[in-house]
Amino acid sequence: VDSFLAYYSKHHDPDSELYADAAPLTLTAALAANTEAEPRFGQHRAVLRLSTTEAWQQWVAKDNRLMPQEEFAEHLEDHLAELVSPPAAEMLEIAQSFQASIKAEFQSSTRLSSGQRQFQFIETVTSKAGQKGQLTIPETFEIGLVPFEGAAPYKVTARFRHRIEGDRLRLANKLERP
Repeated sequence: VDSFLAYYSKHHDPDSELYADAAPLTLTAALAANTEAEPRFGQHRAVLRLSTTEAWQQWVAKDNRLMPQEEFAEHLEDHLAELVSPPAAEMLEIAQSFQASIKAEFQSSTRLSSGQRQFQFIETVTSKAGQKGQLTIPETFEIGLVPFEGAAPYKVTARFRHRIEGDRLRLANKLERP
């Protein structure tokens, strides 16, 4: 990025143009862009191809993917240095000691005279973490990531998700606007 900016600063003029393409992560500077007075065909160009970091790729690969508790805890353990808030040790403890249960209640009534029916299904999910259930389970947590090689760290918020599927507990993080 620094060399791209230095090159652009050295060679640009008021008619130079910049184009960003999100899919291949490129920034193209057309330094010899057309002017009102003459066509310059944009043949003098500088292209910056951004490379994502390994950590960014790993977080994005696990994004919004429900995992068994052990796999999710290992994912957090592999990325302790990137966990900002709550503290890394606390997040790892939550992932390792997370417990959840579901209580379901079904109610039904029928009025015989009119045939009117009422149904009600109430599901209550209870969750706790810590050896004695003392840890607060956050709705979100913050990650400090460097998305691109050579870039500055960036704070990303992740929503903490959990589901009980049959007899299995599944955990996930959902990155907000990655």
